[in-house]
Amino acid sequence: MKTTTQDTVPQGSGANHTVAEIAQQPGVWREVGTIVADGRDSLDAFLGPLLAEKDLRIVLTGAGTSAFAGEVVRAAIARATGRRVDAVSTTDIVADPHASFPDDVPTLLVSFARSGDSPESVAATRLAEQVLTRVHHLVITCNSAGQLARAHGADVASHVLLMPAAANDQGFAMTSSFTSMLLASLLAFGALTTEGIEAPAAAAEHITTGGLDRGIDALLAREPERLVYLGSSSALKGLAHESALKLLELTGGTVVASSESSLGFRHGPKSVLNDRTAVVVYVSNDPYTRRYDLDVLAELRAGLPSGSVVAVTSSPDGVPGNDTWLLPGLGDADDSALALTAVLCAQLIALRSSLGRGIRPDNPFPSGEVNRVVRGVTVHPLPERRHDVA
Repeated sequence: MKTTTQDTVPQGSGANHTVAEIAQQPGVWREVGTIVADGRDSLDAFLGPLLAEKDLRIVLTGAGTSAFAGEVVRAAIARATGRRVDAVSTTDIVADPHASFPDDVPTLLVSFARSGDSPESVAATRLAEQVLTRVHHLVITCNSAGQLARAHGADVASHVLLMPAAANDQGFAMTSSFTSMLLASLLAFGALTTEGIEAPAAAAEHITTGGLDRGIDALLAREPERLVYLGSSSALKGLAHESALKLLELTGGTVVASSESSLGFRHGPKSVLNDRTAVVVYVSNDPYTRRYDLDVLAELRAGLPSGSVVAVTSSPDGVPGNDTWLLPGLGDADDSALALTAVLCAQLIALRSSLGRGIRPDNPFPSGEVNRVVRGVTVHPLPERRHDVA
């Protein structure tokens, strides 16, 4: 019998929600596929006329992990739609809406939100309406009772795509909510088919039933004080951002976590390296981009202690050295689908790092200095811009 993620975590460790929400992801993804397929007609009726506009701009938005979902899928959605697609966080939109929407063009704002109750979620959609002449909203959320879903549920210029109830993570950190919303956006815009869910789901089941446990245990046995995530493609750099955030969140900031592209890492961020640093490199499936990931792997493995540099990849081809974590069945996947599965590696690293430090992953900040749903943000009114009169 295979060991599952739940089997490796002791009872009473304060990790029940986080463990279950990591493990449930393959099943939840299949539910997402059914939801999008069943709602395809209404989704196409909403998106079709918008995507027919040549000057449409699609803006993917959210805060924190939700913003990184947009980074992961941006390039795939741009390829699928042939439209300009940008990932802009809600925090940037709220702080500087005119810079976030510099061109008054027809815009589809795609909002990712686990709860939809963070102060910036609704504010970003309202500021877009204030700054732009024409804006529509696709709201992808895990909470039907959230402010964002309620604000846009009856709006003719909006479409709410609700995730399975299980995706509304109750743990502190977003896990299945992140991957569910990411997947839903790929399906909604035709960047992935319903049939295409099965390969990432099967690879994720390989991870959640212990397929990478030995590698994760070996990496954490080194007790790294710093952990770096690298990814070169647009999708895998977004994944690296989310991976570093997950480690910071679940360890209560006790492990220094950072992220970069494989090329960008050499331009200063490499300064973080010492003999207590571990590095995880997400290796692209794109043959051209992959070469840069392999280059940095070889360089880092030549300069760091054995066992401290891990490659996460769908294929061992060309990967130098050992410590390679394989994601089976994903050799032909777009990097956005590769990221969907690969993030489970980061989630498990963060979970086990947290437990190893005696931290309770479901609530790593018991004193409340960081919250599951952000608090304390004042959204200030945006003054109307004055136009000079000739």
